[in-house]
Amino acid sequence: MRIWRIALALMVSTLLSATMTTAALATPVAKKVLVELREQGGFAGFDNRVIVYTNGCVRLSRRTGPTVDKCLTSGEKRKLHGELKKLRLGHSEAQPQGADFLKYTLTYKGHRVSRYTLTRTWTPVVHRLERFLVKYWAPD
Repeated sequence: MRIWRIALALMVSTLLSATMTTAALATPVAKKVLVELREQGGFAGFDNRVIVYTNGCVRLSRRTGPTVDKCLTSGEKRKLHGELKKLRLGHSEAQPQGADFLKYTLTYKGHRVSRYTLTRTWTPVVHRLERFLVKYWAPD
């Protein structure tokens, strides 16, 4: 009878530890954002969003259609990192008068800045992120 209790206790403890390990593995790891671009406005009513995570994957969305998750190639990641090293966010720009302006909002290293005209260091980053949107975002 005593051996039976010991065997049962071992089986229960093994099952509990396996269950806890599986639960720990199933817990999703929070994705950390590397850079985010949001394009809004214009007569067409743009609302595009590109989020690049530190793991090299992207989340892409437009005003209409699905949100798409893809992973970048190593070359794309390398080029983006090179452009981000040169990026100078600066300060947000006041909204110009008129109606047909695109607002670009970049979030990088905890700072969010909005501009209506692209600076010399913003242009390569914004164009690279727009390329990801064109290449990888495709509605089903």
